[in-house]
Amino acid sequence: MITVEATGETVSEAKWKALRELERLEPSVDKAAVRFQVLEEGNRGLLGVGYSPARVVASAEAGEAGEAEPVDESDLAAHLRAIIAHITAATGLRCRIEIEETPDAITALCSGGDLGLLIGRHGQTIDAVQTLASAILRQDENLHKQVVVDAAGYRDRRRRTIEALAVQSAEEALRSGDPVALEPMTSGERRLVHERLKDYDGVETSSEGDEPNRYVVVSVP
Repeated sequence: MITVEATGETVSEAKWKALRELERLEPSVDKAAVRFQVLEEGNRGLLGVGYSPARVVASAEAGEAGEAEPVDESDLAAHLRAIIAHITAATGLRCRIEIEETPDAITALCSGGDLGLLIGRHGQTIDAVQTLASAILRQDENLHKQVVVDAAGYRDRRRRTIEALAVQSAEEALRSGDPVALEPMTSGERRLVHERLKDYDGVETSSEGDEPNRYVVVSVP
């Protein structure tokens, strides 16, 4: 049983906050099975005098499937799962980890709760986790396929953002005739820009600078 306490200006707000906290602690929680106990109804007060928040306690059964290993999971998938589980536990995050494996790549998909801490500013944290996981697997497993770590669909959102930025930069370069330098990106993100604009009429792309501040320049030949 997981139990959390939350406060709010109203009972409804306190219940909402408590439910969010339960979802953070146990991503697989059944919302319909959550039980609430109102400790205090709260008092809005008059002009700030006599105000007291509403307090509630929310309880739910802890799920058992969040960290369960699939029966047919490969040794490589289990190793990647263990790496990501260790990292997320060390940062205080609870999330569901799913592993997808293809002949060319192995992907760890993290879901549930607020995973902003795992993603980090501009994806810097999740990129670092991906780099670390890849280095460990390449050393321990002699791995040659791509390793991807994703959280809450971040990679797809980032891909769409980069492709839109690439097109915007191409249009700006065509309009002004001047080269347009994009923000520093990882090698994978730079590859997305090159791929998106390789058949874009009237522009060409090149990578400049040194890691980790290497960036793409879109120019008119």
